[in-house]
Amino acid sequence: QVQLVESGGGSVQAGGSLRLSCAASGFIFSITDMGWYRQAPGKDGELVATITYSGRKTYADSVKGRSTISRDNAKNTVTLQMNSLKPEDTAVYYCNVLRSGLRGQGTQVTVSS
Repeated sequence: QVQLVESGGGSVQAGGSLRLSCAASGFIFSITDMGWYRQAPGKDGELVATITYSGRKTYADSVKGRSTISRDNAKNTVTLQMNSLKPEDTAVYYCNVLRSGLRGQGTQVTVSS
């Protein structure tokens, strides 16, 4: 079955960095478009970054210039490097298979001011 396992979340101060990773299994990762989605309490969810199977990337305006999404098709992993973190980046971050509704269990990111 499809499994998406996120890791790398944590608590940091504003201005810090975190690297989120997602290990995928149960589907043909190398031909699948992937993304990172976040959900903060009381706010609408947001698709913050996507990467196609061929490596084309998009970013939400809220993280553009501060985040980098990447993938390793040999290791079935997708990564989100987040720099210059802000308190408004606080959320649960989910790895997801685009256009499928499939996502992992999430990893908490907390940024303090």
